Formats: sequence, C-alpha cells, structure tokens
Amino acid sequence: MAQKTIAGKTVDVNEEGYMTDPSQWTREIAAELAKEEDIAKLTEAHWKIIEFLRKDSDEKGSVPSFRRLNKVGGIETKVMYDLFPGGPLKKASRIAGLTKPSSCV
Repeated sequence: MAQKTIAGKTVDVNEEGYMTDPSQWTREIAAELAKEEDIAKLTEAHWKIIEFLRKDSDEKGSVPSFRRLNKVGGIETKVMYDLFPGGPLKKASRIAGLTKPSSCV
C-alpha cells in the first residue's frame, strides 16, 4: 500500500491516488485534493456533495452512482459537471477521501 502526505498528514492511497482508508480523511485534506484537481476553493455547494458522498458511502458501503446522487441526494448532473469539471464523480469521490467509483473507468 502506497502512502502520500496531504495537508501534513500521511494517508494510505492506491496506485491512482485515491485514499483507501476514509477514516484518515479531513476537510484540510479535501481542500488539498481539490487543488490537485484544479478546484481552487471548495464552496458550500462542493461541501454539500462531498458530505453526501461520504455519508451515503458509509451507509451503503460503496460510492453512490450518478443516478443515486440525482434520486437520493437531489444533486443534478449539470451541477456535478459545473462544480467538478472533467470527470465529476471521480473527482468528487477522490476529494471526499473515497475510492474510485465502480461506475467509472
């Protein structure tokens, strides 16, 4: 298992840079990961999505799909693309300290 130092904290990551232990995640780590994904500052809208992803993933045991984000989270696909351009579910999941969604290649 690889490790990476993010926001001064050493965390476990896989070969694609996704955290493998969500309990190591912090909001400070999220802010640094966002910068790596070319998102300069996380807004309240970003945090709403990140918090939904973490809560739902914790409850269900996997990262929610786009469909679940729409139906259960009330998050529109267009909003995801606006906030996390160029691979919204992958980027949001990485920033949230979760594994790569199984629906993403």
